[in-house]
Amino acid sequence: MPVDPSIKDFEGAIAELESIVKKLEEGDIALEQSLALYERGVQLSRFCHGRLEEAERRIEVLSDRGEPRPAPPSLVTDNPER
Repeated sequence: MPVDPSIKDFEGAIAELESIVKKLEEGDIALEQSLALYERGVQLSRFCHGRLEEAERRIEVLSDRGEPRPAPPSLVTDNPER
């Protein structure tokens, strides 16, 4: 599935995806609109996943000998204050 040209950047896609999730969780919309929002959410999710994979590949290339390095503990833990 080709990337939707209306999706410009990762941060914008995440913000739109969060908005869609909120609308779907509220449950105050018609079935057809829910399906359209869900479809858009899938597009955004795929876009974001692709960008994250691309970033991961770039980081691996930039690391020593092309070997991935473990993430620092501060990035691995779920700390809501960060």
